[in-house]
Formats: sequence, C-alpha cells, structure tokens
Amino acid sequence: MIEPRHVLVIGGGVAGLVAALDCARVGIRVTVVDRAPSAGGNVATATVAGIRVDTGAESYATRGGTVRALIDSLGLADAVVRPAAAGAWVRLADGRSVPLPKAGLLGIPSNPLADDVRRVIGWRGATRAYLDRILPVLTIGREHNLGDLVERRMGKAVLESLVAPVTRGVYSADPHDLDVTRAAPGLNRALTVAGSLSGAVALLRADAPAGAAGSAVEGLRGGMSTLIDALVAELRSREGELLLGLGVTGLARVPASDDPGEAAGWQVTLDDERVLTADYVIVATPEAEALRLLAPFAPEFAAEPAETPTVELITLVLDAEELDAAPRGTGVLVAESPRSGVVAKALTHSTAKWGWLRAEAAAQHPHRHVIRLSYGRQGAANPTTDLDDGEALAIALQDASGILGVRLDPSSVAGFERTVWRGTLPGAAIGQRERAESLRTAALAVGDVDLTGAWLSGTGLASVVPDALAASARIRHLVASFYLEHDVLGDGHTRIGMDKTSPDETGA
Repeated sequence: MIEPRHVLVIGGGVAGLVAALDCARVGIRVTVVDRAPSAGGNVATATVAGIRVDTGAESYATRGGTVRALIDSLGLADAVVRPAAAGAWVRLADGRSVPLPKAGLLGIPSNPLADDVRRVIGWRGATRAYLDRILPVLTIGREHNLGDLVERRMGKAVLESLVAPVTRGVYSADPHDLDVTRAAPGLNRALTVAGSLSGAVALLRADAPAGAAGSAVEGLRGGMSTLIDALVAELRSREGELLLGLGVTGLARVPASDDPGEAAGWQVTLDDERVLTADYVIVATPEAEALRLLAPFAPEFAAEPAETPTVELITLVLDAEELDAAPRGTGVLVAESPRSGVVAKALTHSTAKWGWLRAEAAAQHPHRHVIRLSYGRQGAANPTTDLDDGEALAIALQDASGILGVRLDPSSVAGFERTVWRGTLPGAAIGQRERAESLRTAALAVGDVDLTGAWLSGTGLASVVPDALAASARIRHLVASFYLEHDVLGDGHTRIGMDKTSPDETGA
C-alpha cells in the first residue's frame, strides 16, 4: 500500500501557512515547522496599553483580488474593513505638511498643474513637471530606473517631494533603486500610448476598475493577525501539524528504495535532534535561511544573501485630545532632509485610519490614540538600532510632534512598543526579480522542493499570497502525478490524500 504523500513546509509566516493550507485543502498530509514561538512572521500583534495593535503588516493591497479571495474562503468576509477616506499627507523638507495629491501613481502626478500638486511643489516645480508633456515621447521597453525616469521627465521637485517619500514608505527604498516595470506594472506600456509620464499615469488610473483608487488597501477588524488565526485554525482542522519554536538545522535527500511505490524523499533535522521525513519540501523562510538550507544541493545557493534593510516600528499609545481631529489625515510620509528634524520615514495615525481601532481605544479613554512610526530603509543604517528604550521613545515623541504639528508631552504616553523586522530586498528593486527567479529555478531543478516568500515575490500580502499559491500548486501537481503514475486506487482513478478528496477536487 502506498502511503499518502507528505509535504513539509519550513516557515510559518503567511507564505508558508498559505502554501500549507492549499495543500491540506486537497487532502495532502502537511507539517509546518517554524523556529518562532508563534505563526505569522511579519504579520504580528502586540497588546499595548490594553489595546491589541498590529506590529507588522496592518493592511493588504487589493490588486489582483487574491488576498481578498483567501480571506473570503476563510470565512472572514464580514471582518474586512476599509481605511478612512481622509488620506495620507507628506511632510516636506522645509517642514511643511500637506495632503498627498490623490490623482497619482507612486507619487507621480497625472496632472502636474493640479492644485494639490502645486501645494506640494509650488508653481516652479509644477511648471517644470509639466514640461513632461512637451518633451520627446517615451517608448515601450526603454525605461528601467524609476528615479531616473521621474527626474528626467518631471524634475527634482516631483522626485524628492512626491515620489521618494512614497517609495521609502512602501518599499523602504529610494526611487533610483527601483525597476519601473516592477514598481509600477503597466507603466512602460502606457508610456508608449500616452508619450509622456504624466499622461501614462492618467491612462493607468482611467483604466483602473471603478472605485479602485479609493480602496487600494483593506484591513481586518481586530487586526491582520485575524488572518493568521484563521489560517492556523483551518490548517489544524484539516489535520495539518504545526511545530512551532523549532528550527531546521539541515535537509538531506533520501534515495528511492527498491519498492516501486516509494520515491526519493527528504529528511529534515530539527534543532531538538528530531528527524522528520517528507516526500516534498516547501521552503518558506527568509532568504538567508533558505540559502543555508539549500546550499548543499546547488552552487547557486552558496551566494551571499542580498543586503536587506532593518526596519523598526515604534508604536505609541497616547492620551492626547489634540489628536482627535486627525490633524494629518490617516498618516504622513516624510521627505528625507537633514534640515527637517524628523528621523522617521513615515507615520501612521492608526486610530484615525481604522474605525474599529478608534472604537477600541475610545472605550478605554476618550482621547486615546495609536500612532505607528517607521524607521529604516534600504542602503542606510537604521537610526534607531542602537538606541535604548528611553532614547527611542524620546525620538518617536519628537518625530510624532513634528509630523503631526502638535506638542506631545511624555505624560501623554499610555503605552510604548518597539518591533524590529529584518526586511527583504524589494521585489521591485533593480535586478532582484531576475535574481529571485534564477534561485527558484535552481530549487525546482533539485526536484521535489519549492521556494516561496517575500524575498522572492516582493513585500506585501498581494505579492506573497499568489506566490505561495503558485508554489503549492506546483507541489500539488507533483503529488497528483505520483498518484496517477502509481494508479493508487487500482482502477484507473486517483485521489490525493486517499479517501479525503474526490478526483475532481485534486485538479489532477
């Protein structure tokens, strides 16, 4: 008798959990291993001053619809919430804070002479940006460096005051480090049609689905860890096994036996010296860990991991009546300048952005607010890394006061939390997609192993979830092929997971 196939997933972040559940849903036996004591990876929460707050991802991009489809399949449709319509602001190098123009893409304006654009870059900057409309036309396939493109077509004012704050907030990277085709899919093609950068942005916005501009992100009532809880719950309900707090020290190939029903497999050694066996492995760890585990199997994995940013989120719970009016909308992106006196790259006024969180905070104190400040970006040392808690709190309060335009006294602090994340090189970084795909190709060539994770797909759930589903689909195909080859039921039919799933559900 042939035993049901077993898939072992190394890494219990979103990518690993999604891939594992996708396999478990068709009856494949699944085990997830993660050295962290809890699942979720960069989707995490902490209780600060009695309020459960996101200390990692707080929302997901709606593009593609994949994340929303996953959420709906987990029974969380009623928990989906949209941010307040107040919108984000930008703090300029001269210390002014103004609303971020709405009709743009990554900060690139579709109408450089619009009032909200001129409010940011002035008449001089807007006039220079408008020259984009009369410069020689752009053609498809010629533009790669986002920063070079913006500066050449629209000038430094647009680059430094609009685009750079957005890319540093979204990708933790400067525009000059990003590939146009990755950071703004479809823009190169639109350039050919419109002939100008602002015209291309206008064209892309016009082609977007109705209402898309106002609902580019969504969240979950109770925080994004609600998604993790639901993934774990369903995985366990389908007899998936989660081994948390255990790292993997090594992978080894197990050769095929003489039994025609037994194929080659894997041995996975845990740091408590246990050895697990599996037929297939999905590596869903950060890059350095993935390269270490796979190094014995292909020379490509001996490469040094890409240099990645260290990002720190500082969460403040404040009792401050001055913040009730949401003086800077739902948050502020910061234009980098040594003269600005602000160290943070971005601030989110979480209780102004999310109604459910505002209600929870108000239940404790009538003027309670949650503020998140972000520090660190690609290519620069994180300014908060070596600070003790007192120093970090002082800088966060100073930054929040300057960004929000109100004086926040230390006595207003009801709670304080620091969360440090080792970031990943943006998938939109120049050359990163090609590098990631070459490593994935090398892994697939090993056989019966796959890779997924933000370092391959790019950051954000809208990138991570479809990448994880693609990895699990490849593994499911291998499982189905094995069963078909060995005619599991002996009657010309096959059933993944034996008696749990019908042939139609397997996709085989």
